[in-house]
Amino acid sequence: MTKPELIEAISKKTTGLKKKDVEAVLDAYYETITETLAHGNNIGVKGFGTFAVHERKATTARNPQTGEKIDVPAKKVVKFSPAKQLKEAVEG
Repeated sequence: MTKPELIEAISKKTTGLKKKDVEAVLDAYYETITETLAHGNNIGVKGFGTFAVHERKATTARNPQTGEKIDVPAKKVVKFSPAKQLKEAVEG
């Protein structure tokens, strides 16, 4: 589902909200999540899941074509853990 499709679906499920209003809310939601994660904080949405920032350790990898060793630096990554309700809904 693309962002315009998501906006359309939410607009149909809510009464009194125009597509531009839904888009503004979604944009603010994305921006808030991004800012919160950028500051190293986690976000938990009850019934949906948790977005968390994890530190990935530095490692040494190997180029499969040349066999050359490559140093992969440490970095922060975002992980999502779905809530029980979301898991159950997806499993059907």
